Amino acid sequence: MLFAPTQNEVRRFFCGAYAKQRAGQPLEALESLAAGWIVEHPQWQADFADADAAVARVYPDGSPGGNPFLHLAMHLSISEQCSIDQPRGIRQAVELLAHRHSDLHAAHHAVMECLGQMLADAQARGQPLDGAAYVAAVQRQATSDRLGR
Repeated sequence: MLFAPTQNEVRRFFCGAYAKQRAGQPLEALESLAAGWIVEHPQWQADFADADAAVARVYPDGSPGGNPFLHLAMHLSISEQCSIDQPRGIRQAVELLAHRHSDLHAAHHAVMECLGQMLADAQARGQPLDGAAYVAAVQRQATSDRLGR
């Protein structure tokens, strides 16, 4: 079964996870992962501190700093992909990229570019996602002579 939360549900999830983490309350596994990525992004912590404001806020395309909820959702997606190695080979490619960057966070940001490109390509072609092309793009990032920073 595919879980398809609404934008408001996603925003409330992130805000709730951050509130529980700040209050020292027990977190579910996914909340713990989300709160950990929020901590890695201090520039957006105010966005996660007020759930009602978060639900109401509009992040236009190209807004300065981007959309923190989309950004964090991509971190969670990449983390989940790596945990189950789906698409096959993504875990190894991300680990290699993290080793090259000496930083998992920086590696995730490079992977986000590849993930975003795969989503855009699939949408433009009206085709399913191409996991193999996505993994290959991450592998190219990981083995390139020039790190994408």
